[in-house]
Amino acid sequence: MNLKSFAIVLGTVSSAIGATQAWAADAIRVRGTVVSVAGSTLTVKDRDGKTDAITLANGWKISGVAKASAADIKRGDFLGIASTSKADGGSGALEVVIFPAALKGTGEGDRDWDLQPNSRMTNGTVADVAEIEGRTVTLTYDNGQKKQIAIPQTTPIVTFATATSADLTPGIAVFVNAERGGDGKLIANRVVVRNHGIAPPM
Repeated sequence: MNLKSFAIVLGTVSSAIGATQAWAADAIRVRGTVVSVAGSTLTVKDRDGKTDAITLANGWKISGVAKASAADIKRGDFLGIASTSKADGGSGALEVVIFPAALKGTGEGDRDWDLQPNSRMTNGTVADVAEIEGRTVTLTYDNGQKKQIAIPQTTPIVTFATATSADLTPGIAVFVNAERGGDGKLIANRVVVRNHGIAPPM
């Protein structure tokens, strides 16, 4: 591998690592559209109509998402799946992220999520893939725990993709992983942006 190719691979992995920080339990996740970018301040109108001014930390990263499909999912893959309980007692996927192989194990576990009420995020390794009312996967995590999640055909399925700050244009969809500073203001190290025709579904 030449130095240029190595740099591209390293940059892609570094970008994806930053994106996975959004899975942290204590993160403040902002979902909405860009209002403006002025210097290091990103202003976002969130899905509830509230406007958030977010300070982009030094060295902040940006990534996009690219469309994938259920057919891309195979045993041994590492997935992040937001899901909610179904009427029959099982779990149904709200969205699926296929992680690069280099990031297997990142954020592993099952936790509360805020994509919609009573949703959860499960990051785990695919132990089994079955065709049960569409595609159903069994994820393993945290030393052998298992969770079976059905993936309806309409479920958004994505993987990480490259992006630049130039993609942050007014009206474009973003998913921002932030934390609240001592002064009460939001600070972010990572922005995921719609730039391949796919809005971040997380």
